[in-house]
Amino acid sequence: MFRTKLAAVAAASALVLSLAACGDSSDDTAAPASTMTTGATMTTGAAPSSAAPMMGAQFGAGCAAVPSDPANPGSFDAMAKVPVASAASGNPLLSTLVGAVKFAGLVDSLNNAKDVTVFAPTNDAFGKIAKADLDKVLADPATLKSVLTYHVVPGKLSPSDLAGTHKTLQGGELTVSGSGTSFTVNGNAMVVCGNVQTANATVYLIDTVLMPKS
Repeated sequence: MFRTKLAAVAAASALVLSLAACGDSSDDTAAPASTMTTGATMTTGAAPSSAAPMMGAQFGAGCAAVPSDPANPGSFDAMAKVPVASAASGNPLLSTLVGAVKFAGLVDSLNNAKDVTVFAPTNDAFGKIAKADLDKVLADPATLKSVLTYHVVPGKLSPSDLAGTHKTLQGGELTVSGSGTSFTVNGNAMVVCGNVQTANATVYLIDTVLMPKS
């Protein structure tokens, strides 16, 4: 049942911007499900460079799947002009995440947050989770909110500040390892497109969903 509903939520994810403007996201009771709409195929096999990225520059093989047309709402230029939840709604790699954020009632909270870092799981990251486990999380807004806020860290972390242990909005800690343009989070989630700027956040797209300790 949830798998069918997520397809509808993902299809409507372009409406998240207008929902956030109306402040109505927390009242939506339509639950997402576990159908994974990848939207674009990412190539992550290329070995990342060890050199540090230039100031403000995005890095990672997954960045090639981000629309290049500045007029596209999912492009780097467009995302930099709007807050993070609205920015994600235009990115074809993040439609599953957008549906989950909407169901958890976090659109306004993320859009109104000041200076945060978001580790954003791609559609393929959600696709790695076993259906039974994902359906269980998606069926419980409180649990889903805990998982999603575990992906958000106060402050806008540049690549040079990324390595280390960081306390999340969920209350737990996550650990980033690496340097330059090669980073992993909690030992298994790879940053596939990093240093993406939105109006209020720095975003690092990751290939695995992070799960807080119970």
